[in-house]
Amino acid sequence: MIKTGRYRRFWLIELISFWEGRLTASHLRQFFGLSRQQASKDINQYLQEQPGNLFYCPSRKGHLPTEQFAPLYISGDVAEYLNWMTGQSAHSMPEAADCWLPHLSLTHPPRNVSPQIIRSLVQALRQQQRVEVDYVAVSRPDRSGRIIVPTAFVNIGRRWHLRAWCERAQGYRDLVLSRFRGEASLEGPPLTPLPADEAWHTELTLLLTPDPRLTPEQQEALALDYGMHNSQLRLTTRAALANYLLQDMQINIKMLDGNPAAQQLILANIDDIKPWLFS
Repeated sequence: MIKTGRYRRFWLIELISFWEGRLTASHLRQFFGLSRQQASKDINQYLQEQPGNLFYCPSRKGHLPTEQFAPLYISGDVAEYLNWMTGQSAHSMPEAADCWLPHLSLTHPPRNVSPQIIRSLVQALRQQQRVEVDYVAVSRPDRSGRIIVPTAFVNIGRRWHLRAWCERAQGYRDLVLSRFRGEASLEGPPLTPLPADEAWHTELTLLLTPDPRLTPEQQEALALDYGMHNSQLRLTTRAALANYLLQDMQINIKMLDGNPAAQQLILANIDDIKPWLFS
């Protein structure tokens, strides 16, 4: 069995190569604190093990993925890359550990996300560039081109999306990564300074309380469950994410569930929050 340290480094080699499109020894040095010699040695060892996955490009001074790239150490799910690059999760080790507890996690269906498009979006985000790319929305299923300026990747629990300025809509939009199509083209810096993203920079406090239709005993159980104070739970979030947080908490603001035990929580300050929610 491959040693844990080498497994982690081979995993990162594939992760960066596949989702960013270019790997250098600096990636391994940055994440693992290796010397340049050790980082280069790890890359060469990976190339010997998986000779058809990467090739060296002198003009870009790094290793690029081949068209036949077949990952062995990564899952190929974009969430794996984004979770790692945003520090939201550590990579699990292949060996079993005596201290682990029996556990099971729900498995969500993976989204079909193009690594080629992700590479362009990551580059545009880091370099603050415009990107021309096709996008398919549920409300408008016809494939259409857009020029966007990425500002942040956002994890809303079940999926990741991209927050970006859309030139066609003249506003900030949340774009689902699996709905991009075709090839993305970098178009240079924005032609004019971007306006402030008011919904992104505005903080809201959601005031959640037990459904008043519940019995006092049921309400007390929920208050203890969520660590409420005076039967109130205050959650602070960006205005742009309020709708997603309510969905994740399974709080329907348009209509109450007929069964209060199913509804459980309500948004008490809906009048304050409603202007920021999706119509």
